[in-house]
Amino acid sequence: MPATAERHDNGNHRPYTTAPDVEAVASAPGYQLIRRNGAVTPFDTAKIAVALTKAFLAVEGPSAAASRRIHDIVAGLTDQIVANLTRRPGIGRTFHIEDVQDQVELALMRGEYHKVARAYVLYRDERARERAKALAAAHPAGDVTVVLHVRTADGARVPLDAGRLSIVIGEACTGLDGVSPDAVLTEAQRNLYDGITLDELAQAPILAARTLVETEPNYSKVSARLLLDKLRREALSFVAGRPEQATQAEMAERYGDYFCAYVKTGIANERLDPELDRFDLARLAAALEPARDLEFDYLGFQTLYDRYFLHMRGNRFELPQAFFMRVAMGLALREIDREARAIEFYDLLSSFDFMASTPTLFNAGTLRPQLSSCFLTTIADDLDGIFKAVKDNALLAKYSGGLGNDWTPVRGLGAYIKGTNGESQGIVPFLKVANDTAIAVNQGGKRKGAVCAYLETWHVDIEEFLDLRKNTGDDRRRTHDMNTANWIPDLFMQRVEAGGQWTLFSPDEVPDLHDLYGKPFKTAYETYEEKAGRGEIKVFKRVAAVDIWRKMLTMLFETGHPWITFKDTCNLRSPQSHVGVVHSSNLCTEITLNTSADEVAVCNLGSVNLAAHVRVDGLDQARLAKTVKTAMRMLDNVVDINFYTIPEARRSNLRHRPVGLGLMGFQDALQTLRLPAASDAAVSFADTSMEAISFYAISASVDLAAERGHYPSFEGSLWSRGILPIDSLEILSEARDGDVELDRSSTQDWAGLRQRVKTTGMRNSNCMAIAPTATISNIVGVSQSIEPSYSHLYVKANMSGDFTVVNAGLVRDLKARGLWDEVMVSDLKYYDGKVSGIDRVPDDLKALYATSFEIEPRWLIRAAARRQKWIDQGQSVNLYMAQPSGRKLDEAYRLAWRLGLKTTYYLRGLSATHVEKSTLKGTDGKLNAVAVGGTSATPILVEMPPVNGPTVPNACSLDDPTCEVCQ
Repeated sequence: MPATAERHDNGNHRPYTTAPDVEAVASAPGYQLIRRNGAVTPFDTAKIAVALTKAFLAVEGPSAAASRRIHDIVAGLTDQIVANLTRRPGIGRTFHIEDVQDQVELALMRGEYHKVARAYVLYRDERARERAKALAAAHPAGDVTVVLHVRTADGARVPLDAGRLSIVIGEACTGLDGVSPDAVLTEAQRNLYDGITLDELAQAPILAARTLVETEPNYSKVSARLLLDKLRREALSFVAGRPEQATQAEMAERYGDYFCAYVKTGIANERLDPELDRFDLARLAAALEPARDLEFDYLGFQTLYDRYFLHMRGNRFELPQAFFMRVAMGLALREIDREARAIEFYDLLSSFDFMASTPTLFNAGTLRPQLSSCFLTTIADDLDGIFKAVKDNALLAKYSGGLGNDWTPVRGLGAYIKGTNGESQGIVPFLKVANDTAIAVNQGGKRKGAVCAYLETWHVDIEEFLDLRKNTGDDRRRTHDMNTANWIPDLFMQRVEAGGQWTLFSPDEVPDLHDLYGKPFKTAYETYEEKAGRGEIKVFKRVAAVDIWRKMLTMLFETGHPWITFKDTCNLRSPQSHVGVVHSSNLCTEITLNTSADEVAVCNLGSVNLAAHVRVDGLDQARLAKTVKTAMRMLDNVVDINFYTIPEARRSNLRHRPVGLGLMGFQDALQTLRLPAASDAAVSFADTSMEAISFYAISASVDLAAERGHYPSFEGSLWSRGILPIDSLEILSEARDGDVELDRSSTQDWAGLRQRVKTTGMRNSNCMAIAPTATISNIVGVSQSIEPSYSHLYVKANMSGDFTVVNAGLVRDLKARGLWDEVMVSDLKYYDGKVSGIDRVPDDLKALYATSFEIEPRWLIRAAARRQKWIDQGQSVNLYMAQPSGRKLDEAYRLAWRLGLKTTYYLRGLSATHVEKSTLKGTDGKLNAVAVGGTSATPILVEMPPVNGPTVPNACSLDDPTCEVCQ
């Protein structure tokens, strides 16, 4: 071997002379390898092991001890490499030799075999130069011509249409700064071979564009547009019943005809509601905007392709604008002028100004239009009630609903059971059943079922409840998949601050505590404590309140659960306190609706894209008002159109008609306004932006009430008494004897709106809730919900694969200052996607682009508290701590309570984040391929549990698709 790389180990000097050129790698049945000469050979996994072994022996020496150790290492690395290459069945079954070698490099780097990896990289570079030199000598005029053929679905071989490939790549790059069609085409040609399938031909340019994303974010749009071409072929062929394809330019003329045929095809194949055929399809087709197909980033479009677009036996037949129009039609079914409203709804969705929640996108316009996101239930204290609740969970989760269960009424461990003259085993065994049910019902394979169990702090089983997510102890008393949350009354927090005692009870002996809050709860609770002291209560336990609080924070720190939520704040500020009690929140802690034995609370969600409504000089109030007005109408329509799987949900939704309008893209909006998240100005913007959304949402609900009538349980509500969300702060303050630290300022005409609410009424009992928006923000291409960025260059992993994500705003700012170059890319990778450690980045950009773990939690809490002024429900508030400690946790969560937050969500700790440095420009993902990338390093967000420590395998990560149930 002519390689010259050397190693220095223990003073010895040994040249690297192995031949790890994996020239015929891998052999899994059905997989193939493209050799550098274009030939295709079977995939031979044994060659990977041979190459790795030679590499290790060359660097570490051939001693017997080393050989035995190397054998074990190589076996593990080989399994890892083959798994990475073949883990997406049916997609990417043919690999280029360079792709396999990229995976070898990545495995060596992941295993921290850096010397071996370095030698391997240098050897590959040397061989590449030798091949280029030999090719140039053999073809001095550059006249290398290779004739390739494509294998069609029916097995026929046809010449590859190189001209069309060039046109499609050129279209994908049109109008985008900083991208090169030639670079994509050159890289795509590397993955072509004679006999390539149509699917592989479609994937080749997508793979090529993906490798360039880290250097120019616009290549993400290029990748999406190339995937769009693949989708067009699938959809047009399925609808036409014969092979069809079209370029983007050709679709400008064909989209209308396709749309009409798509509706009829969907109905014929029992995927669409036959009622859609009664729309004026020609009118709707004329309103479609084909150019909006080009606005997606790759992550968003791949997510839609994998999980949202309608399909038959894996054949997708729904193009993006048909998808948005289908959802709009489904939401306009009950409108008088259905076409006009459908076009209005379509325009809002397809412009990305607003996005409906995932269940609505999944199911609108279909035969089972279950469009609601969240369901809240209360569990009855008997076997019939418990197992009915488990069954209800399954039925609600089946069609993409996220669940919150109130378990407080169920009697605790040791409580008397009259029917059997025995003692209760408490709630834990039943929680185990609920946990397993959630996993069994996986929502048609689109995402896992998910549920959150809530328990009040005075329940005698609270200490076992806190342990549910631990990885030690009796596994029969653990729920590794279920989310859990504490439902904490103010009295408990007051006892913690006063250093007082706390008494635990079984609810069968103190039944009224479940429905009490505020000062009445305090009175009843103290009465029960006195009775317990006199021996009149059988099951109780006295503990120091601060000990329970410390254990809550300890479990939150160790397992990410249970979350911290506040019962009294949710109830005292609830508009519906006249007809019931809020007993829990939902899966993601933003919904605060009443539940009872005969009512299952339902909420219908959607989110405003705040980034689309902000200019450099502030909020675009007119555009925001228009968006919110239409969005509220869409959400209200869900109540009447919805497919209800249980009668309790239908009864509740029709009686109260709650909706949850939220927002996403808050971090993008701050960056447009040049406001660092850790600043008073950002906190003020959180206040005024939410105030505007609240004002327009309440106003829109009043308008709907004027048109359609107020919701049935309106009379007696806070609304009917002229008490708006900002006014309900006074109720909370009174209950706490004035102990609420919160700004009360406002900017909108609340007096005028208050009078309209009293005289006209509200169409919806609740209007606002800020959900996580994990998936729909990916679709739109903005930051999630109210979340700060946690990295500016990383690889995001979810159910659709692995995606390189770069903060386009940061790149634009760095380009404007002449700082975006290969060195900056390298520095971003070295510093795990953060700019704070890069000396040449100016201080103002470091402040503006501070990531989540560089922002003190108090800033996020303060911003959330200012939003909470205006929200009639809650918000999913994550807290980030780079170095969590008991003191920091205590300060943060006490501050959240004092500032009037209703709920908090995940605690995320930096120490559990592991970022790898790969030698690749891209990572293998949905399409199972990467590009040769020299010695650069891309950070890969492998796992992001919300807590410290490596023993939390089931903790929800930032990119865990099981967190996407709400949206």
